[in-house]
Amino acid sequence: MSDRRVYKPQDFRGTMTQMLNSGSGLGRLSAMRPLMLPLLLIALALTAYNTRISREMVDFEVYRTAGRRAMAAEPLYQATDGHYTFKYLPAFAVAMAPMAILGRDSARVAWFALSCACLILLLRWSVVALPERRWSERSLIVVTLILLAKFYAHELVLGQSNLLLGIVLVAGLGALQLGSPRLAAGCFAVAVFIKPYAAILLPWMLVSYGVAPSLVAGSVLAVGLLLPAVLYGWAGNLALLGDWWHIVTSSTAPNLLGGDNVSLASMWAKWLGPGMLASALAAVSVILLLAVAVTMWRQRKRVLEPDYAEFAFLLLVIPLISPQGWDYVLLLGTPAVVCVIDRWRELARPWRVASGAALAVMGFSMFDLMGRAAYGQFMAWSVVTVCAVVVAATLAQIRLRALA
Repeated sequence: MSDRRVYKPQDFRGTMTQMLNSGSGLGRLSAMRPLMLPLLLIALALTAYNTRISREMVDFEVYRTAGRRAMAAEPLYQATDGHYTFKYLPAFAVAMAPMAILGRDSARVAWFALSCACLILLLRWSVVALPERRWSERSLIVVTLILLAKFYAHELVLGQSNLLLGIVLVAGLGALQLGSPRLAAGCFAVAVFIKPYAAILLPWMLVSYGVAPSLVAGSVLAVGLLLPAVLYGWAGNLALLGDWWHIVTSSTAPNLLGGDNVSLASMWAKWLGPGMLASALAAVSVILLLAVAVTMWRQRKRVLEPDYAEFAFLLLVIPLISPQGWDYVLLLGTPAVVCVIDRWRELARPWRVASGAALAVMGFSMFDLMGRAAYGQFMAWSVVTVCAVVVAATLAQIRLRALA
């Protein structure tokens, strides 16, 4: 264990109480410091929205269209939508109905504000939930924000829902840490309707916490799957689920060579060309990643609070194992990045060099800095995918050394 100080929640609360009780102007100024980062983020968000994002948010319009169709009981999955076909479970379309009711500008502002709030909470909750922190809360938030800024920005520009997904999942982790596995299972099940790949957490819940929480998750999933029947009827809902499965499976292959696809399937397809060999190597790679997750789980008794590292690993590998894992989905790796940064100095030198380089390359490989040609080649080489795998391996090394 490092000889550096371990930060605990009570340290932060005690410091704040002392500041607030101080009668000096300096004390009052110091008491405002925790608000400075959120205020700065709000100012940057408003500037970005007014200058660019308000004209973008193309994926959010997909959600609004689906919400409008759900209210009218119209088919959700229409081939004429092309690249912007709705690819989520029908219950998410029902949940987006309020955004369809709002006017275009009002809905965009509301969704952007919700996404920004989720970003702030995702950063803070990921840090607060980390057991036995070595770094201060502020330092971890700032460094993580810098390293993952390009993924957060891409998410906001598109109007995607991964920040919402992330905060629901991290809320589930918090429920686990508070001793409420059934609430956690409910959160993870709800997350499946935001993005189906959140289902990766359900087997982990089953083996870690038993049948009772899994029954809660199953109940929530059943309700969510049946919910659209209120609008579409029983047969209509079954048809929607069939259409959803068809659209997801049929749209995978055309997206493998997309520049922003960071999945393992995309990596092998870019390196070798689409085909049976690339598909086989992708399947083997996914199995190996899941085997690492199982190995981490089998060593959970070596640490006092094992959930965080395992949870962080599973979130990080979501865009790697999903064939349609776009680069901005790596924002789900926020807890993983927080953990690696916090334990970085306690790793052996080769792991410090490898993980530090991987995080730097992931965070600072940007189109605006590299230019169109260089960035296109960089993504064609799947360098970001390799970096994400290195970060995942570093998390496994942290568990191997019983650091988290």
